[in-house]
Amino acid sequence: MKKYLLFLGVILATSNSIAEAQDTTKPAPKNWKKGGLIGLNLTQSSFTNWAAGGENSFSATALTSLFANYKKDKWTWDNNLDLAYGLLKSGTDKVHKNEDKIDFTSKLGRYAFYDHWYYTALINFKSQFDNGYNLPDDSNVVSHFLAPAYVIGAIGLDYKSKDNSFSAFISPVTSKTVFVNDQKLADAGAYGVTSAKYDSVSGVYVLVKNGGMMNSQFGGYIKFAFKKDIMKNVNLATKLELFTNYLDNPQNIQVNWELLLSMKVNKLISASISTNMIYDHNIPVPVKREVNSVMIDGTGPRLQFKEVFAIGITYKF
Repeated sequence: MKKYLLFLGVILATSNSIAEAQDTTKPAPKNWKKGGLIGLNLTQSSFTNWAAGGENSFSATALTSLFANYKKDKWTWDNNLDLAYGLLKSGTDKVHKNEDKIDFTSKLGRYAFYDHWYYTALINFKSQFDNGYNLPDDSNVVSHFLAPAYVIGAIGLDYKSKDNSFSAFISPVTSKTVFVNDQKLADAGAYGVTSAKYDSVSGVYVLVKNGGMMNSQFGGYIKFAFKKDIMKNVNLATKLELFTNYLDNPQNIQVNWELLLSMKVNKLISASISTNMIYDHNIPVPVKREVNSVMIDGTGPRLQFKEVFAIGITYKF
């Protein structure tokens, strides 16, 4: 029931966004530019007497992406909020989530030089709504709201192209804090909040001692963002974030790269392909390793990759 309520909540939030966008009785503030999109993607497959085999499945994903940008004289203030939540029912398995995202970014900038450069302060928050499991094991929670949550605060320079399709934020002074609001997960070394050490011989993390539920890092941060119609009815949006922790193995660059290719069929119907690639040396991923001719279960740093193809209803405002 909780999953369905979360899904309904995202739909209601996007519906309110549409209502506000369609309210033309309120004139838009002169220095503000607001907009976004909402979507509902559905996927269904059914098999009856299908000799090659198959499993009935149904999935639904609600998403919204909002922005509110302010510009006056030498000042700019850019705000972006991305929300997504999806459910999947496959065969006789329980309903579980297949998408879960909270991502908020706010940038305050003041003109610096050369028309396109701004002194900028940035704050970013990432987390998820619901419990996550390492399926097919659905008994042990591996993530939930604020476990983990990532908060980045940075000061640097921001480059913006003339048409605002491209930006590059560069910060040599960045604070990154990882929260795991679950002591059991924290004690297990989840998301790098405890003093777990990586054993290069066995390829697993070894927990040295129980720690707190927070890991503070200090380093350098770069964020590239690009969004533009690359041809008629085809839009490409991508974000690449790089972070290095000066205080602990600065050579291990943390990477988060998102890409979304949207193709508009008509006013409401659209198709999209999205990918998300994450590499963080501090996040233990379940792996199997052969040690002395024996296969053992463990964890280690690995490239995480997600790809989603979707067809659904999209409303842009």
